[in-house]
Amino acid sequence: MDNIKQLGDLKKMRDQAMELQKKLAEIKITVEHQGVTVVMTADQKVVSISGPSTSSGQVELEKVTHAVNEALKQAQKVAAEEMKPMMGGMGLPGM
Repeated sequence: MDNIKQLGDLKKMRDQAMELQKKLAEIKITVEHQGVTVVMTADQKVVSISGPSTSSGQVELEKVTHAVNEALKQAQKVAAEEMKPMMGGMGLPGM
């Protein structure tokens, strides 16, 4: 009987993870850094990047890189917060 209970528990955990993934995909994070705006979902998908153009019409790549990295940090923080209830207070380092 324990195996059946374990399968049920695994299915429940899988369902929770799938629900969390859907929720993260719907949360949008907007970061403005040095004139570059990055919009990203909490599941770390870039939605858009915009910013001031240089004389050649291109956004400076270094500024874009910094803005994307900042957006990733924020997306990771949001994802960690959203996962806390699912982890059931396991107390994992860094969470």
